[in-house]
Amino acid sequence: MLVYGFINSVILMMIALGFSITFGISRVANFSHGGFYILGGILTWYGLIKLGLPYFLSAGLSIIIVGIIGAVMYRVVLVRLRGLELSEVIATFSLGIVILELLRGLGVFGYEFRNPVFIDGSVEIFGVGVGIQRIIIVCAGAVLLLILHVFVHHTKMGLAFRGVAQQEHTALSVGINPDQVSMLSLAMGSIMCALAAVLILPLGVISVDEGYDILIKALAVCIIGGLESTLGVLVAAFIIGYIEVLTSMYISSSLTSVIPLACMLVILLIRPSGIFGKSKEIEERV
Repeated sequence: MLVYGFINSVILMMIALGFSITFGISRVANFSHGGFYILGGILTWYGLIKLGLPYFLSAGLSIIIVGIIGAVMYRVVLVRLRGLELSEVIATFSLGIVILELLRGLGVFGYEFRNPVFIDGSVEIFGVGVGIQRIIIVCAGAVLLLILHVFVHHTKMGLAFRGVAQQEHTALSVGINPDQVSMLSLAMGSIMCALAAVLILPLGVISVDEGYDILIKALAVCIIGGLESTLGVLVAAFIIGYIEVLTSMYISSSLTSVIPLACMLVILLIRPSGIFGKSKEIEERV
């Protein structure tokens, strides 16, 4: 329970982190997150199986392509809808559906669409057999958090990201272009989404329907932790991750898909802004 709960929590954190970063900086809720996730996986598969590219080259290219699509989505569509939250949700959700259903129409289903693990085999941790791919995911999650912390706090671009996230108009007055930063945040969130897909999808098959599940999980983790809080995403991922494992072990594995939705409903009733969210409390005080 402890070992697989931890691994499951890291997987949820990686799934949700790109969504949280994008919203925290640009205030855009990217509802095409699930579509980008599956697109990252299928582009890796296509490069690997159809084009015969080396695994890491294929994965790297797919991550870059998804990042470019995220940036183009902002530059072509979202820049015209800034401030219209409902329109932003509709636009991004529509793009996500287009991606997923286009892939379905192209025949992306079945066990044929499966990316191999990076390294085959398993090791024992506290007497529990764990696949090396899962260990790679945990290590990659830790490295990603470290890189993200250094980028946000110790680089010029990261400081610009923080400035726009805190106060867009003030950032504009000191020479920071909010539209450019927001576009880069969409690209960055999309890259992190595709990276999560490259790492996680080798554990199963590439399924179009999983794109919708990924979006729900990302939303649940972000809403529970606080949409703009990286720490909140980490805490919420561990809460949901361990509850899912406990439910699977002691009740029924078929109920694990309900856990994120149930947890999200509970937190919305108790604390609408999430565990570490601040925006709702600020609005109420004002």
